[in-house]
Amino acid sequence: MRTSPELVPALLLAALLAPLSAQTTATEPVDQAAVDFLKTEGLENSQVMEHLSWICDVYGPRLTGSPNLRQAQEWAKGTFEEWGLQNAQFHDWGPFGEGWRLDRFSMHVVGDNPWLIHAYPKAWSSSLDGVVTADIVPAYRIDAEELASMDLSNKIVMLEEPRELTEWFEGTAHRFDAEERAAMADGTPMPQRGPARAGGDWRAGFQKRQAIEAALADNRPLAILDRGYKGDQGTLFVTSASATNPPGTPRDERARAWTPGADVVPQITLAVEHYNRICRMLDKGRPVTVEVELATTRFTDGDGMQRNVLADLPGTDPELKDQLVMLGAHFDSWHTGTGATDNGCGSAVMMEAIRLLKAYCDSAGVSPRRTIRVALWSGEEQGLLGSRAWVADHVATPGERGAPPAAIHDLWHQLSGYFNLDNGTGRVRGVYLQGNERVAPIFREWLKPFHELDATTITLSDTGGTDHLAFDRVGLPGFQFIQDPIAYSTRTHHSNYDVWDHAVAEDLQQAATVIASFVWHTAMRDEKLPRVGVDIATAEAAAGRR
Repeated sequence: MRTSPELVPALLLAALLAPLSAQTTATEPVDQAAVDFLKTEGLENSQVMEHLSWICDVYGPRLTGSPNLRQAQEWAKGTFEEWGLQNAQFHDWGPFGEGWRLDRFSMHVVGDNPWLIHAYPKAWSSSLDGVVTADIVPAYRIDAEELASMDLSNKIVMLEEPRELTEWFEGTAHRFDAEERAAMADGTPMPQRGPARAGGDWRAGFQKRQAIEAALADNRPLAILDRGYKGDQGTLFVTSASATNPPGTPRDERARAWTPGADVVPQITLAVEHYNRICRMLDKGRPVTVEVELATTRFTDGDGMQRNVLADLPGTDPELKDQLVMLGAHFDSWHTGTGATDNGCGSAVMMEAIRLLKAYCDSAGVSPRRTIRVALWSGEEQGLLGSRAWVADHVATPGERGAPPAAIHDLWHQLSGYFNLDNGTGRVRGVYLQGNERVAPIFREWLKPFHELDATTITLSDTGGTDHLAFDRVGLPGFQFIQDPIAYSTRTHHSNYDVWDHAVAEDLQQAATVIASFVWHTAMRDEKLPRVGVDIATAEAAAGRR
């Protein structure tokens, strides 16, 4: 997931849902036989942690464009085929450009008092020429004009001022309590958790950083150091390096870090405690010299195309089998951990959910009425690239914000709904409805069998930053599940501690069971899930289809 999702306040269902639920109890049945099987298989015979181990321990990390991701995709496709799913395939999208891999890295302070620096290079950083030794320059203390005139060719610069730390007296992991779930349901803002952060004008700090980067555009140092916007106690949140451009470069001409041939200066994120220590030493007039080794490899897969993985559990109803219900998660990750909570957990849960549904069909001798399709997306961390490409190729091309799709395909009419998981390891507590009031009474009934598993909350609120938005953008029902935060934003999201050991097995088992049930009931109901704010005739006319 690109950004940590925010809970967006909205109207909610306190008064709305009770009467609607009473009206739909008789018309929105629950398949109890399916629920019972899914609970037994999903909670007592789960394979979700084994899927996650393959995804993370064997193939992690899975940076988009990397050999690891490609090998993970081959494994996932083969696994779907072993389970007896149909049409297991790759969907190509792109061109993406160059992939990247970190081969070797180390960083030490050298001199009379040597010590190891805890740090990680940012993705798509260039290599250094062997082991280099260089002095550190505190660029944040130097006027941009003076900085531009300095010889930095054999220097390493610090981009940011020290960051003040506050201890975590309340701990870093958290589950939503009843009060918070009620607040989420009625749209009341919830308080931010965690230690107080240092104040100040963040805009001024951002502008100062931009000025430093502009000064470095034509005065390239050996490397740039930062300490990240959050993280402490050994946790580093690290994503992509940025290419530096001359001041005033138009946005559409700026090099992106994953553009082929982008000569991106090495950029390294330090543990804040080590970064702060170096700052304090420099403040005392003590020079700091470091020894750094950084070796990376860039990859281009032929024409630079990337791919998603998809597979089907075919529907058999003569009138509904060409319609689709989809479940998915993004398979790519960042590079410092192994991509567990972001988003190996979501991928493992969706794989387990489709395994549960196939097991139920085999055991009960039944088939879904609609076809169920599972998708493992790539390029999510770079902007939902994989899911948006698939939607554009097979469903619809988005129009302007708030406008009907610019073009629609037959599948736009046939897709009933898409379900996504991408908020870490926490158990499912309910569903974000993306403002779709009409689906609220349906989902309320489907949640009832899982109240005993703490899945009770429905909110009209939107949530963003992940692949359901690709469907929502073209007017289709796309949903993300509400999950307990655990330590997602505080410790694992995009960090070096995003590893298998921080996944909670019981939560992932519960999530797979709940999601499998939602997908099954969507596949079996007489009508597609209702859409909100979509007039089919208007959309067809706008897309030239009438």
